[in-house]
Formats: sequence, C-alpha cells, structure tokens
Amino acid sequence: MLRSKFFAVLFAVTFLLSLSGSALACACCAERGFRSLRVAALDEYQRGLLKDMKMEDTVNLYTDEAGFEMIRGLRDLEKEYNDGGLEKIDLVSSYLNNSWKITIKTPGGKTGTLTLPRPSVATMFKVDQFERTEGDAVLYKEFMFNGNVGSGTGAFKSGIVSPTKYSLVFMGKGNFCDNAEDFTNWRLEINGSKARYAFFGKMKA
Repeated sequence: MLRSKFFAVLFAVTFLLSLSGSALACACCAERGFRSLRVAALDEYQRGLLKDMKMEDTVNLYTDEAGFEMIRGLRDLEKEYNDGGLEKIDLVSSYLNNSWKITIKTPGGKTGTLTLPRPSVATMFKVDQFERTEGDAVLYKEFMFNGNVGSGTGAFKSGIVSPTKYSLVFMGKGNFCDNAEDFTNWRLEINGSKARYAFFGKMKA
C-alpha cells in the first residue's frame, strides 16, 4: 500500500513539473499570423537587455544613388567619401546611464561622437515571418527609440543643433520572448535642420 502511494505521489509531482515546463515554454510561443505593435515604457527586464546588446566594431554609412549629395551635417567626411575611403568605419559604442554613446573613426582619422539619451518610451514591433507552415511562428522584431540627440562632437558637431532628432532601431527575429541575442542588426537615422544621415551595422553575437 505504501509503495503504491509513493509511486502515485511521484507520478503526480513529475506530471505537475512537466506542466510547469510546458507552460513556461508556451509563454514564449507565438501563433502563426501573429502581429503586435505597441508604444510603451520598457520594463526592468527590457532595460536590462539594452545593457547586453552590443554593436559590432564597424559601421556603414547609408547612401543611395545620390551618393553624398543626400547627406547633410557630415561635411568633414565628404572628401574621404568621394575618394572612396569610407568603406570601413570603426565604431565604439556603449550604453550607460540610459544613454547610447556612438563614436566613429574613419580610415582617414576623422572622429566624432553622438550621445543619444534613451526616450521614456519605445516602439516594439513583432510580426510572423511565415517561415513555417506548422508549429510556432518565427517573429521578425524591432525595438525602436525616437528621441533628441543629446550632443555631437568632432565630425558630427556642425550638424547637431537643437532640436536634432534620432531614430535608433534594433532588428532581429525569434519567439515571443525577447533576448539580447535575438537582435542581430541596427540602424541609426539622424534628422535636423542641419543634419540628415544614417548609419547601420550588425550586433555582436
């Protein structure tokens, strides 16, 4: 009798633990066709993610068929661009005290730093990629921050006058839950009366 009760209790505990694991896993599941767009303050967990999300050490200047003619506020880099010398721009970035600091250095030695205070809210976007015909959805996701540039030095200084806006987007994919490693790419756009340019790059794995 005692032996039967022991195995009954053991089975019940094992069953409950398996249910708990399944519930935890399903909390991160997303159904196919899922889409979400919301603007809200980050919670403590999401704020912690930003500290773990690191940019790679090189960055690209975005240009289209107009070349440097589309750009304002980076006149110190124009000659180097026209000479074909901006293919590899070094980047040093950090996130500290709720602000990003992004420093570039060109092969020709031009440097500049942008300080980007984190706004009080973020835009969070998730949508099914339709990569699977069955099972859980694989979501494309973005964290987007729109705010005012705090300051610009060096190569950025001449283009930063108040107010100059920035849009910083972290992009990636995964399940419903957010993890630092989900975000694989980023893009920064600067817009103001004297500035119009964008940079993009990859995140460290």
